[in-house]
Amino acid sequence: MNRNLVTGLRVAWELPEFRDGLRHLIDLDEIAMLLASLADPDHEREVERSLLGLLRSGLDTVEIREAVLLLLERDAVRRPLVAAAVEPMSDQPGRVIAVTSAAEDPAVRHEVRAVLDSADVRALIWRAVDDQVRDNRFGLVRRAAVLFVRHPSARRLAWALRRHGVLRELRRKA
Repeated sequence: MNRNLVTGLRVAWELPEFRDGLRHLIDLDEIAMLLASLADPDHEREVERSLLGLLRSGLDTVEIREAVLLLLERDAVRRPLVAAAVEPMSDQPGRVIAVTSAAEDPAVRHEVRAVLDSADVRALIWRAVDDQVRDNRFGLVRRAAVLFVRHPSARRLAWALRRHGVLRELRRKA
């Protein structure tokens, strides 16, 4: 497992408010088992689907969502998690810089919170994820269009990410 990810998760776990936000809401043994399975390079797609399902239900629970958003606000947690997220992109330095810059911007973090606080936006995002998993490009594009037209928080987040060059870097071919 990625060293930065492990560091970030350990720091997060040491925060009492993070642990307390999760302990009474989810089965921590199930999480540990899923993470261990996911660390195996030959894991099955079912493990990924289970983890996505757990993430989906977790983000719909206020306490879990707040515990996760807390991770974005703590430098000691956010920085190793971002480092773990960008490590596979090391051959794309522009993308690494853009994502890291966006993660460090309090305005971007504020917009992420606004997006995740909206049940309608979360539902659209999960439908888009489902469309991507099923390789349904039309559904994915349609959901993205609805997000931008109907939800100002999604538009503001997109503009904030654009300011950091994230959208430009995502359009570039690897």
